[in-house]
Amino acid sequence: MNNRPLILISNDDSIDAKGVHHLAECVKEFGDVIIVAPDSPQSGQSSSLSVNKPLRITRHEGYDDAEVYSVSGTPVDCVKLALHAIVPRKPDIMLSGINHGSNSGNAITYSGTMGAAIEAATVGIPSVGFSLLHHSLKADFTWTTPFVKEITRRVLESGLPEGICLNVNIPAKVEPLGMKVCRAARGHWSEEYERYLDPNGKPFFWLTGRFCNDEPDATDTDEYWLAKKYVSVVPASIDQTATKAISSIEKLLK
Repeated sequence: MNNRPLILISNDDSIDAKGVHHLAECVKEFGDVIIVAPDSPQSGQSSSLSVNKPLRITRHEGYDDAEVYSVSGTPVDCVKLALHAIVPRKPDIMLSGINHGSNSGNAITYSGTMGAAIEAATVGIPSVGFSLLHHSLKADFTWTTPFVKEITRRVLESGLPEGICLNVNIPAKVEPLGMKVCRAARGHWSEEYERYLDPNGKPFFWLTGRFCNDEPDATDTDEYWLAKKYVSVVPASIDQTATKAISSIEKLLK
């Protein structure tokens, strides 16, 4: 019996993205790696899954002893289908990314990268989503390596609290000064769509957007520490119940 940890990897940028290959390279020393990623880019899919649509699995040539599969669906489809039809046993850890672009602030709400991590956490698998603050498909992931390795090693050794996964963001084009465990900054998106006209003169809209930090002076947020060239680690809960509000809502609805 193979006693090496089993590491499941997925992402939302597709099986062809540089980030997912770099992630597998970073963690191969810690266990057996199985990659199950979308066959096409799925950014912004959050925790969506395919309904009334057939899903197909394609096995690809592996590398560095990793098994590689693509799925014709979302990141959550990849995790669910991997657990149902691909992995030989429950993975010891699930890693998502490395995403091309930030998932700090409230981006976790939309993130397919974190959707995959959250899905794995719902079935009790310690899960981490990694993102690099650089959208280019040719981004340099060099400085992510020691942080990916250290976080993966620690989580494999000690696990995570029940119902918690980690949202890790890494500054780009600099050597990070360290890691900070913090909370997600509160913010909103502005200038979300650009309006264009097609050749027939009919308008259409293209998603753009800019994240606005609503608390720029707060020193305990991911946005603050990322700007200071630190890796941010935000513990995220899969339980979205606003426990503190139960009493006030009870009073409201009496």
